[in-house]
Amino acid sequence: MSKVTVVGAGNVGATAANVMALREIADEVVMIDIKEGVSEGKAMDMMQTANLLDMNTRINGVTNNYEATKDSDVVVITSGIPRKPGMTREELIGVNAGIVKQVTESVLAHSPNAVIVCVSNPMDTMTYLIHKVSGLPKNRIIGMGGALDSSRFKYFLSKALNANPNEIEGFVIGGHGDTTMIPMKRFATLRGIPVTNFLSAEELDKVAADTMVGGATLTKLLGTSAWYAPGAATAEVVEAVIHDQDAIIPCSALLEGEYGESDLCIGVPCVLGKGGIKKIIELDLNEEEKELFKKSAEAVHKTNAALPC
Repeated sequence: MSKVTVVGAGNVGATAANVMALREIADEVVMIDIKEGVSEGKAMDMMQTANLLDMNTRINGVTNNYEATKDSDVVVITSGIPRKPGMTREELIGVNAGIVKQVTESVLAHSPNAVIVCVSNPMDTMTYLIHKVSGLPKNRIIGMGGALDSSRFKYFLSKALNANPNEIEGFVIGGHGDTTMIPMKRFATLRGIPVTNFLSAEELDKVAADTMVGGATLTKLLGTSAWYAPGAATAEVVEAVIHDQDAIIPCSALLEGEYGESDLCIGVPCVLGKGGIKKIIELDLNEEEKELFKKSAEAVHKTNAALPC
């Protein structure tokens, strides 16, 4: 019996739980929130679709009852305040750091063997904070950001190519921020053919630029952070772990010498499966990519330095 806990039943957390249930990634999904009745209500609403959608996963909602999360295989942390228009992810650090620290301690008290997937922003720094407060092995802590950024990259590539997004491969590394992510244009393909065969350098630069502000664009349109793609990206990461897929997914991982960086969580391609991160894939970056990665790492280090002691 597999069990996943989603901490935070807001838009992102509830969407992640719903996608996991619809795809039957786990036998049980528990949503927990501090606001009375929210998790319970959303879980009930989702479960009332079970017969309509032939869904077999059981969804439970609770308010502040971490006993209900006991023995989870994976814990997803979405807790914290979302972005508003004009806000950067980094501006959320003060409030969200306290929330993430408390949540990490609470879930590990009941699920000491869980893999933790961090979604809370600023995501790389919150992932780093979980490493510091939990003492868990590095493989058991995953930052979701790269999965989402890569999905957005493939979306903008599909628009530029007028192609099916499912026929496109592409990924993003670096920090999960509007100025720190690095869409890897050189590696993007359409049905195995490099997209440089179809798009000009200028067109590819626009795709990369649109990807980098993808979250901010949606925040401006919606008045708050997006949730459908973040929720689905979270479910993709959880599925890779629960089903031991050995899937290659970019995510925020603790580096210990890889890419010339240490004591830093940042987006890199990882092999995900049982136990979390099985391997960090170290790409042979060209000089331009190395410089972009170095600048991205410096920005994330700077944000980490702002963590409250």
